[in-house]
Amino acid sequence: MSDTQRVNQPGREEGVVRTDAHPVEHERPEEWGWHGEMGKWGRRLTIIPILFLLAMLFGNHEGKMEDIWLIGFAALLVILLVADARRRKNAWRSR
Repeated sequence: MSDTQRVNQPGREEGVVRTDAHPVEHERPEEWGWHGEMGKWGRRLTIIPILFLLAMLFGNHEGKMEDIWLIGFAALLVILLVADARRRKNAWRSR
């Protein structure tokens, strides 16, 4: 006699559960340790990848295509940082 049964889960692969239990419908990210955002230190430390990207402008490459991509990615990070600061400023309850 088997203590488990196979069940079909919508949007997921087939699961094996105990006969007296029901399959997991939705797993919350908090159950796996993710709580949403990095906090103020995560926002402050975003400057490090921006500086690394801009530091790579000085090197031995001759073409300017690399510079365009580096500046573009650094600008994207700055835009995301400014948008996050604006969102947090206008939020009902910012952390």
